[in-house]
Amino acid sequence: MKEVIYTENAPKPIGPYSQAIKVGNMLFVSGQIPVDPKTGEVVKGGIREQTRQVMENIKAVLEAAGYTLEDVVMAFVFLADLNTFQEYNEVYSQYFKKPPARVTVQAARLPKDVLIEVAVIAVR
Repeated sequence: MKEVIYTENAPKPIGPYSQAIKVGNMLFVSGQIPVDPKTGEVVKGGIREQTRQVMENIKAVLEAAGYTLEDVVMAFVFLADLNTFQEYNEVYSQYFKKPPARVTVQAARLPKDVLIEVAVIAVR
């Protein structure tokens, strides 16, 4: 049985998808971009600020489903420019005591022309 997860503490979906879907003990969190859920706007700043907002959005969706960042087993990271990898990685690594498996790729273009998008899978 699948359950749709939604929270006002993360950006509203901008298309026909759910913030997350829970199936059994697994949670599949859709790609989060650096949109402030309070304003609906992309946060100002560079990759560090955008990475921080993305991780806060992911954290909010996880919490809405009863999960934490420690439950994340896989992350899919899309960067607009791999030259920002080191800066993004510095912020990203602050969110995990034990980092999950991860894929990081450069994307030709991301929604709203943001610098980063991250999707995760969590298990508990």
